[in-house]
Amino acid sequence: MLASCNGATIVGLESQIVRVEVDVMKGIPTFEIVGLPDTCVRESRIRVKSAIKNSGFDFPNKRIHVNLAPGDLRKEGASFDLPIALAILEASGQLTYTKPRSFIVAGELSLDGKVRKIHGAISMALGAREAGVHFILVPESNSREAAIVPDVEVYGISSLADAAGFLKGSVPLPRVKVDAESVLSQNGQSSLDFADVKGQEHAKRAIEVAAAGGHNLLMVGPPGSGKTMLAARIPSILPPLTLEESLEVTKIHSIAGLIPSGGALVTERPFRSPGCSTTAVGLTGGGQPLPRPGEVTLAHCGVLYLDEITLFQRSALESLRAPLEDGRVTIVRSMVSVTFPASFSLVASMNPCPCGYFGDVLKECTCSAHAIQKYRSILSGPLFDRIDLQVSVPRLRKEYLRKIRPPESSSEIRNRVIRARAVQRQRLLPEGVFCNAGMAGKLVEKYCLISSNAERFLWDAFDKLGFSARSYHRILKVARTIADLAGSEQIEIEHLAEALQYRFLDRNCLHS
Repeated sequence: MLASCNGATIVGLESQIVRVEVDVMKGIPTFEIVGLPDTCVRESRIRVKSAIKNSGFDFPNKRIHVNLAPGDLRKEGASFDLPIALAILEASGQLTYTKPRSFIVAGELSLDGKVRKIHGAISMALGAREAGVHFILVPESNSREAAIVPDVEVYGISSLADAAGFLKGSVPLPRVKVDAESVLSQNGQSSLDFADVKGQEHAKRAIEVAAAGGHNLLMVGPPGSGKTMLAARIPSILPPLTLEESLEVTKIHSIAGLIPSGGALVTERPFRSPGCSTTAVGLTGGGQPLPRPGEVTLAHCGVLYLDEITLFQRSALESLRAPLEDGRVTIVRSMVSVTFPASFSLVASMNPCPCGYFGDVLKECTCSAHAIQKYRSILSGPLFDRIDLQVSVPRLRKEYLRKIRPPESSSEIRNRVIRARAVQRQRLLPEGVFCNAGMAGKLVEKYCLISSNAERFLWDAFDKLGFSARSYHRILKVARTIADLAGSEQIEIEHLAEALQYRFLDRNCLHS
């Protein structure tokens, strides 16, 4: 007897419906799965057989053929366990539907018939809405996540028996509903606060500018100067996620398996801090057979922090150039091409030299000029140009710490950042851009107008410092952000002067 059930697979960030077709016929007992299944899908034969038996059903002692259509699309993951089991029960006459057949079901089965959490439930719900299906069945631990998508009926199931009973009409299940706006409003504040950091006012100001405009930032200083401490507090001043951003970030984290059981929305901006052994694939994504998102995508709408950036492989750092410029990553394989969003702010830290003490007030540097040049050349010119702000973070003397006035709290800085972002969103909304860092060349010319005096000031600085054309646009964007923080409609000389301060490596000719 022939039966079918709709499942789903994830390609990139999108869900594609897969029709699970099962034919149970007389013959030598076998259980075959075709349709480009990966190892995990092929292993579902063992999980499905045990789950059916341990859920009180009979596993047919016949020839069973399972086809996952379309046949030219690679299928991954354990989410096909449940639709395969339900289709076998229908094909063997143990399940008769009373519910509409237009639905999608996904779930991994344990040997006792329980349903386990899967990845990508929110993408499957979005795919179900686009396909116009009546409802979707997902594991109970994924139900709130899927229910975030409006206009889709979501039911959470805990076992194969519950799923079969619901489809037969003998087991009632409540529809899961979640108010996305309410969940987003419950966003908590970070426990880390800039009030804990004494001194480093120049670095804090640079971080505020970077957060206000979504700019990339490099902190340079000796060990113990507080670079990591400062970076860890950046999430505490970032503006809250919009609902649209939250849904997109949730989709990414769901596919990566980072949504906790029972979770619904990601309500805080991501802050990713991969180790220096991370490869290019780990940063930008990839893998076989279907590419998976990397750290730049997991940091979408948030911050990617690279501590001691010079310790990363050069190939890994060079792979950041395209996403930093385009805000997305495209990965091409022989059978599929996927594009992941990667609109993030890069924050990095490094020592000024191999020994770490070049320019330090307390310890003498032992590096030669050649060693310093070689150390800094790990950051190529094109990658270096994509970093909007460069700030020195010197180590503070103990006696100076006693004289420092009480530092500002993160909430005070965050309020200024939110106001500046609101101004940018209103200005750039018609262009489809939401912060100053996202402006391309034409938008920079349109929205970063400066007076003739300011222009002469800027060109004089370029003649002395030898900036590239890309640096020119980035300085203007940073100046635009500084003006927004000051509540100024026009970019003035003082805004440009501060923006130029944040190219201190160029100014000191320390980069090759």
